[in-house]
Amino acid sequence: MDYLSIILIAVGLAMDCFAVSLSKGLQAGKTPDWAKAMLMAVLFGLFQGAMPLLSFYAGNIFNDFFHTFSHWIALVLLSFIGGKMIYESLKTQNEQSDNPPTRQFTDSPIIEILLLSIATSIDAFVTGVLFIPVPDKMLPAALIIALVSFMFSIGGYCIGVFVGKRFRFNAELLGGIILVGIGVKIFIEHLLS
Repeated sequence: MDYLSIILIAVGLAMDCFAVSLSKGLQAGKTPDWAKAMLMAVLFGLFQGAMPLLSFYAGNIFNDFFHTFSHWIALVLLSFIGGKMIYESLKTQNEQSDNPPTRQFTDSPIIEILLLSIATSIDAFVTGVLFIPVPDKMLPAALIIALVSFMFSIGGYCIGVFVGKRFRFNAELLGGIILVGIGVKIFIEHLLS
């Protein structure tokens, strides 16, 4: 496996990170949270880079489990977070002012980012087995995947902020739809493979 192939794999894996970061940038609109964006990019990169290493070293022990259930895990996590965003975006102003917001488990930005990191990196877990025949490429590949995911996450957030500042629309609704769409895409791809 050459480095061009590794870069193409990394770009393919980073697309989910890009889409999620884009939706978060759209949500931020005129008040971007650059610390949250950096945390998101770092965690996306770490999880994307670590998952292939896990599957490479775990070999076939966990590979069958993840191959069987990964699409369900991604669908549930992304649908839950995306569904929550869609629900909150559809609340009317009266409902929000009449009912004071209650703090929930996923209201923590760190918990939400961790769940998104896990959900978007499940595909990366499967790629580790590609490197079993070429073990000397595994560590450089993990680093390339992590770096590309980090860069795509930062890029997605910046584009989302740029677009969100210029156009007025329900960004939280769009972000929720994107997350649910990614979950459904992962699920369907797995069923078709």
